[in-house]
Amino acid sequence: MKIRSVGAVFAGIAANFLAVPVDAVLHAFKLLPGPDEVSGELPYVLAFSYRLGFAVLGGWVTARIAPAAPMGHALALSVVGLVLSSLGAAAQWSLGHHWYPLALIAICIPASWAGAHLFTRSRS
Repeated sequence: MKIRSVGAVFAGIAANFLAVPVDAVLHAFKLLPGPDEVSGELPYVLAFSYRLGFAVLGGWVTARIAPAAPMGHALALSVVGLVLSSLGAAAQWSLGHHWYPLALIAICIPASWAGAHLFTRSRS
């Protein structure tokens, strides 16, 4: 049971990391700036939008795979997300657009909860 619980959280993390290939495609098409490029707000709004979607998907996947207590597993996923997003914010802070990494931190709990809630509603 513990292995499946850990697997559920890791699967949710993997769902969140689906944003990375999307980033790469959008960078290739010059829709997102590179790490050393300065841009306006719109590319960050775009990135935030699909990252929010993947975060909800991560909560849903975690709840779906969880052996029991889907909301509890989604909460565990959100704690991991808080840690990883906070580390990312610290790494990106000097790049400007401070709202973006802070927004990614802010969505960790509600997005995971929303995904788990969508799963639990679909079961009843």
